[in-house]
Amino acid sequence: MAAAALANGDVRAGGGGAVPRPTNPMVTPLLTDLYQFSMAYAYWKAGKHLDRAVFDLYFRKSPFAGEFTVFGGLEECIRFIANFKFKEEEINFLRTALPTCEDGFFEYLSSIDCSDVEVYAIPEGSAVFPKVPLMIIEGPVAVVQLLETPFLSLVNYASLVTTNAARHRLVAGKPKNLLEFGLRRAQGPDGGISASRYSYMGGFDATSNVAAGRLFGIPIRGTHSHAFVSSFLGLDEIIDKALSSSDGSNKCEDFVSLVENWLVKIQGASSLRGSFGETNQSELAAFTSYALAFPNSFLALVDTYDVMRSGVPNFCAVALALNDMGYKAVGIRLDSGDLAYLSIETRKFFCAIEKEFGVVGFGKTNITASNDLNEETIDALNKQGHEVDSFGIGTYLVTCYAQAALGCVFKLVEINKQPRIKLSEDVTKVSIPCKKRCYRLYGKEGYPLVDIMTGQDEPSPKVGERILCRHPFIESKRAHVVPQHVEELLKCYWPGNSFEKDIDANLYPLVNAEAVQREELPSLNENRSRCMRQLERMRPDHLRKLNPTPYKVRSITIKLDVTYLIPLHLNLTMHTRSARLLIR
Repeated sequence: MAAAALANGDVRAGGGGAVPRPTNPMVTPLLTDLYQFSMAYAYWKAGKHLDRAVFDLYFRKSPFAGEFTVFGGLEECIRFIANFKFKEEEINFLRTALPTCEDGFFEYLSSIDCSDVEVYAIPEGSAVFPKVPLMIIEGPVAVVQLLETPFLSLVNYASLVTTNAARHRLVAGKPKNLLEFGLRRAQGPDGGISASRYSYMGGFDATSNVAAGRLFGIPIRGTHSHAFVSSFLGLDEIIDKALSSSDGSNKCEDFVSLVENWLVKIQGASSLRGSFGETNQSELAAFTSYALAFPNSFLALVDTYDVMRSGVPNFCAVALALNDMGYKAVGIRLDSGDLAYLSIETRKFFCAIEKEFGVVGFGKTNITASNDLNEETIDALNKQGHEVDSFGIGTYLVTCYAQAALGCVFKLVEINKQPRIKLSEDVTKVSIPCKKRCYRLYGKEGYPLVDIMTGQDEPSPKVGERILCRHPFIESKRAHVVPQHVEELLKCYWPGNSFEKDIDANLYPLVNAEAVQREELPSLNENRSRCMRQLERMRPDHLRKLNPTPYKVRSITIKLDVTYLIPLHLNLTMHTRSARLLIR
């Protein structure tokens, strides 16, 4: 659902440029659960619809058995509320869905927008942790209630796939190229667009998804399929055999013969003698034809017949012929078999070609691997040893196969300046009341130590000052921290009518331009860079795949605990002793 919520008009692309985005008719104020409208009507009927409410959007547990999550979906939430307005036909439909509601309620719905809503959020692309609000949404309770489901829809998948991508980046290592190949396996085209966007934000380098490339400025990569290779019968099918050199200074009238001559040389090379026999001629024809079409980006799929006996030698013959014409072949793709073994053997073959024929750099020709790769298989390849330079990952990335959903929640924490709490016998589901401020405290080594929540009116933690951080539900979990750096996490991305500053009328068409002051929405590339920087600042043991060290989260100040959390438990629970036991 994520890509669908983008506003009409020009939107910043991955590199910061503007590209037009199409309107998705599915994303409207109707993209919510029926009970949101039922509650809105009940609020309106009781005269409470204008009560000022504060909701926290957060998750309770990091996904993939890990200790971190990467926040995604913020921009789309902001663009959603920027264009939040009921159309006449939508109101007419609601009348049929809620036939017992009074006409005045539908007139009220026709009049509302999000100009009186405030949204505070952690910057998109940030590493985030359980219970700490990703977003705080404040406004008229009926309006904010209608935002719950679309916000959860936009944030849950975006954050999940961004985190999944970041985990793949961590296990693959910084030097490797990660290519997202998941469009054909995604849950519908809209899910495919979102997967491409958030995989890139999480650290992937490129996508095969052409539409995502256009919408977001993501680099596009790809090669041919097995069908292309098996569609050729022989070299005599190639009609146009001419190829001009890369600088245009000369022209080879029969590039096919040049390829054949190189194959003979490879077959006769002393260092390669006996390593392969007669190669498949239909495969050679396919590679040659593809190179004639794309001499600057020749990357061949070499496992249609036999990787080492046919695919790699055929590729080398075409690559060396391209080299004679001033072109550099990109590399090969392995899509089946023992990827560790085949990549190592292929690298040996490339190095032997470089030594035999003196083609500088040929030994470093790119090797790409695909075939249902995931975090576990890449980790296994690392342990075996391999020579893969790039990984093409699809199904397990875009479907988030290892975990179906992130499970963000949207909880009321304050109404009309009065704190509110959700109680539960499961303490992990107890909410932290009141409108809060959130900080990340860093130690002297530069690593984050703890995220702490305070009341809105509390003074912020100070560098060099000792602060007691308490777990809200476990008395024994407390620690004194002397931060060397303090970062306030929540920034205002949609201030409603709270401040005065000019805004972009194209981005915020429904809001009075004199009433808003806000953080700018970064480009996709800026969010991607933030994600990489944040992960680099985390302690490695928090990020490791197996048994990561828990990050200290859900810490609160004494004032937040004593002023709000404990009294609310006591007031809302019949027995003081049981209340105290519940929260301790």
